Amino acid sequence: MDGIILTPLKQIMAHKGDILHVMKRSDDGYDGFGETYFSTIHKGDIKGWKKHTQMILNIVVPVGKIEFVIYDEETKEFHTVVLSRDNYKRLTIKAGLWVAFRGIDENNMLLNIASIEHCPDESINKEIGYIKYEWK
Repeated sequence: MDGIILTPLKQIMAHKGDILHVMKRSDDGYDGFGETYFSTIHKGDIKGWKKHTQMILNIVVPVGKIEFVIYDEETKEFHTVVLSRDNYKRLTIKAGLWVAFRGIDENNMLLNIASIEHCPDESINKEIGYIKYEWK
């Protein structure tokens, strides 16, 4: 889907603790820095739908397993990806696409490196039934 980049990330396993790479300024998908935040989601819960009008998301899942669904209302296409330590990648989502996500494990946490600071007028939020998608 146009507007999405899925970047494999390096994990360095170490006896006393692992190192999980996330993003460098030289990476594809980097488009400036506004803020970073962690978000958690409980098993079986779904957050979404949200569409940013300016913000580019760069999402990594260092804890648990989260399914992301991205929807392009112009092409009517869906793109799904499950991120976790076993599928350790960075999901870059350009502005203008709808996104929702579901917690799969008991404890799930994502990190977002946002291109701009949060502004409540910059995004559109809709109830999960707004876009018809069958969660499996």
